[in-house]
Amino acid sequence: MHIEITAKKRENKGTGASRRLRRAGNIPGIVYGGGKDAVAIELNHKDLFLKFRHEAFHASILNLNLDGTKEQVLLRDYQMHHVRTEITHIDFQRVSSTEKIHVKVPLHFVNAEIAPGVKLGGGIITHILTEADVSCLAKDLPEYVEVDLSSMELGQTIHLSEVVLPKGVEFVKLVHGDDSAIANVIKPRGMAVEDDSAEASTAAGDAPAASAAE
Repeated sequence: MHIEITAKKRENKGTGASRRLRRAGNIPGIVYGGGKDAVAIELNHKDLFLKFRHEAFHASILNLNLDGTKEQVLLRDYQMHHVRTEITHIDFQRVSSTEKIHVKVPLHFVNAEIAPGVKLGGGIITHILTEADVSCLAKDLPEYVEVDLSSMELGQTIHLSEVVLPKGVEFVKLVHGDDSAIANVIKPRGMAVEDDSAEASTAAGDAPAASAAE
């Protein structure tokens, strides 16, 4: 997904200047890294927020048009207003085409409805992780990682090592020996209660009736 954001250099800095920017409908920010000096920038809040709302904005290489000069960046940090749904500050990092980057990408779970543990076993899927850190070159960065749940049985857990990643992409945790669990199929509590009740009823039916003499 191609996402371009437009910004201009911010000349006035400080709390007062940032407050005035926000009142005018703009956001203060900064772009840094890539062997260049950090640059204070400002962006139009309305234009930025329309893009910010998309999942891909948070895990994609963005094209920053800064005063007519374009460069590739990643969203690295942002602050939100404590009451209103507004961005109050945003940070971008320049990316290199030759250096690997570490980025959190969302996990998209597919085929849960046909998993044997769900379809036949009556279980439910629980998501242990919803995003994961990946390492790759900028050109290989996926917008998301797909996790196929189609073969999961009741009580089974899927781990990072079982997920098929695009070429050139690796999970940071896995590289460091941490094969974290991502999702599992569990037996709903209600199902357990019903099973217990059924067993109790069967046991009661099998028990011999008390004699009249007793």
